[in-house]
Amino acid sequence: MNKAFEKIEGKIVSKEEAKKLIDLWKKQDLKVVFTNGCFDILHSGHLKYLSEAWELGNKLVVGLNADVSVKILKGENRPINNENSRALMLASLFFVDLVVLFEEETPENLITTITPNILVKGGDYKIENIVGAKHVIENGGQVLPLSFVEGFSSTNIINKIKSEK
Repeated sequence: MNKAFEKIEGKIVSKEEAKKLIDLWKKQDLKVVFTNGCFDILHSGHLKYLSEAWELGNKLVVGLNADVSVKILKGENRPINNENSRALMLASLFFVDLVVLFEEETPENLITTITPNILVKGGDYKIENIVGAKHVIENGGQVLPLSFVEGFSSTNIINKIKSEK
């Protein structure tokens, strides 16, 4: 295996490993930004969103819905790409520092474990509807909705492919 791929794989960590690293980063006064999603088919809307999240702090942590969680949220025919492929794609981005898989329907447990400084979601979310917002705010953090990139959706891409068959 090549060194670049090993470096990418090293960014994919367990919740416990993430907690240790994030605690260390916080002791170094680094701002940790967290977001989450399925990221089933990575597209330019995702890239814009993730790069915008990265600019808010020093480290970007992405909570990634595991396959079982995606099935609950999106249906039996999803995900298109399995959790390992999706994690590798995200970890290969220079602005993503960690990828943490979670199997639950929401990242609430992960957020309360790692307590990021900044929690972000897309602009189609209101702060009061963002999972984990209350915990982050109660612990001195910020919760921010980011801009929404119109016209990009994994579901729309899948539907377009289906309609062209």
